[in-house]
Amino acid sequence: MELFSLSGRTALVTGASRGIGQAIAVGMAWAGANVIAISRNARSLDETVAEVEKAGRVCHAMAADVSEKSAVDSLFEKIEQAALSPDILLNNAGIEDVCASADVDEALWDKIVDTNLKGAFFVAQGFARPLLAAGNTGSIINTASLTSEVGVPTATPYTASKSGLVGLTRALSTEWSPRGIRVNAIGPGYFRTDLTEAFYRDEGWQQAMLGKIPMGRFGHLEDLVGASIFLASRASAYVTGQVVYVDGGYLASI
Repeated sequence: MELFSLSGRTALVTGASRGIGQAIAVGMAWAGANVIAISRNARSLDETVAEVEKAGRVCHAMAADVSEKSAVDSLFEKIEQAALSPDILLNNAGIEDVCASADVDEALWDKIVDTNLKGAFFVAQGFARPLLAAGNTGSIINTASLTSEVGVPTATPYTASKSGLVGLTRALSTEWSPRGIRVNAIGPGYFRTDLTEAFYRDEGWQQAMLGKIPMGRFGHLEDLVGASIFLASRASAYVTGQVVYVDGGYLASI
């Protein structure tokens, strides 16, 4: 199991206050990593901090709106000032807003794409710069989506951002892997979170979707932890530029 250990590592997790980000941050703590948890509001991270500490690890809570480049720059200044050296990044911050494509305006487009794609790039850049300068290794895990591969009605800005995130994963992997920073992504299938709650309110949608998932159930947040630990650890030392879909077989069946 030493291959999967994150002991002595520090994981920077954006969107860590709830849902997928919180589950993976806590899972990485149980695997041995200390955590830098990021959310728009630091007070919303109290539960994450408590759960990481239950695992016997240290959790630093910091606030940043990753859609704003200035906020990302300030975040990494704080990380440097605190003498923290993250070598794992879970690029998880993301938002969605269900809207018919004909009604999407520029403000909505910018809100979603700036958080999900632009923010992911500049967080990855800020994370990678000190590692590249020092010649140190690291692992970046971007949170993609089934919409990285398939179209979903009323989710056009989100779909565009998550498709772009897969391209970002491949481009950064090609550039940074020769210098020791692996870049991969996880692609969650259908998980009930605050972000996706609007879909799950429709019982008809739920039943129709379950019929398309070979495993016959929606995902549980803990289903994402193992894949993330694998991509962060030495167990995946020769894996880069890949998207691991954790979807109960959905994509394989369509």
